[in-house]
Amino acid sequence: MSNISLPDYLTFASEMQSAGLAVNPAELHGLLSGMISGGLSLTDKSWQPLIFDYTNEGMGWPDKTLTLAQQTLDATIKEMTGTDMELSLLLPDEEASASLFDLADGLADWVNHYISGLGLVATEFKKASTQAKEALGDLEEIAKLGIDEDDDLQEQAALLEQVIEHVKVCVLTIHAEFGQKPVQPQSAPTIH
Repeated sequence: MSNISLPDYLTFASEMQSAGLAVNPAELHGLLSGMISGGLSLTDKSWQPLIFDYTNEGMGWPDKTLTLAQQTLDATIKEMTGTDMELSLLLPDEEASASLFDLADGLADWVNHYISGLGLVATEFKKASTQAKEALGDLEEIAKLGIDEDDDLQEQAALLEQVIEHVKVCVLTIHAEFGQKPVQPQSAPTIH
């Protein structure tokens, strides 16, 4: 099994900025994650025109940036459809010299774009289970997240980690209901 992982945040951010794109890596990862959770096809390139329209007025992306976006999509599909129920979020980190405020803003950006991604693939939330509706409601509240400079920053850092974990649970809950499952290859019958 190949080891697919999310791209480096700072490298990706630099490529996106050079390409003049109107999103950062956290926003794009949230958008792609929402599209995957909402039922995006896992077997074609139908995601590309959606993100081109959303981020670049319908214009394509430079090859290097598109390759990083594909890597992000592949890693996210692998995690969301895997058996270990783990999800990584592409957020500003220490390597990007991110402060607690940057991380909180990155999480809010991620969640806002996740919700947008659900909308881009026309997820039918009217027919959703109570759990999926609650998860979406929690995400809508988390999207308004902010940290006050006057708050105890150590306490806020601990709370932010809990919020990040809750976001992951909400995303996996929505994906379990609306996301496509990977097609399992049919194994040939064993002949004795």
